[in-house]
Amino acid sequence: MKIYFSPASPFVRKVMVVAHELGCADRIEKLDSAAGPVVRDARIRQSNPLGQVPTFFTDDGEALYDSRVICEYLDAQAGGRLFGSGAERWRLLTEQSLGDGLLDAALLTRYERVARPKEFYWADWEKGQMGKVADALDRLEALVPGLGSRVDIGTITFGCGLGYLDFRFPELDWRKDHPGAAAWYQAFSQRPSMQATVPHA
Repeated sequence: MKIYFSPASPFVRKVMVVAHELGCADRIEKLDSAAGPVVRDARIRQSNPLGQVPTFFTDDGEALYDSRVICEYLDAQAGGRLFGSGAERWRLLTEQSLGDGLLDAALLTRYERVARPKEFYWADWEKGQMGKVADALDRLEALVPGLGSRVDIGTITFGCGLGYLDFRFPELDWRKDHPGAAAWYQAFSQRPSMQATVPHA
């Protein structure tokens, strides 16, 4: 198995956390990439027309994308324990969507700050995206009592989302108004899978 990899991508991190939790991370070869919001990596585009990471290759050479598909593929290959079944599955998928939505909004804000020419910076756009982040954090805080020591696609996505906020938005004091989420993340971030995938530039 192979993956087009970026150590700064929270969606690549989500895939790799899943791989570590399932015990298959050492079977995945990491391929260099230069994916970006403006200039797409031509190497990735040969297999994924979106030119984005993560793009993953199965042992049979089939290309899979995005992180949601890749995570579910890895889970299915390992016997299917991170996505639940029945009603639980829909709850976990919804939690994954909440975490992914937080990440999408945070990434769009990051791009607005660093990729858009300063003369075209749109403050209301950033305000709108960070409003989504704030609302997602509020919902996560409400969900904390049900998280406990769970390890599944919902909690993994939440962990990667909070980790990305710490990585790219250190000025955002999200812990102040979300003490439950802060305490949960403090414990979850100590998992070996999270420690092995800490993002860096």
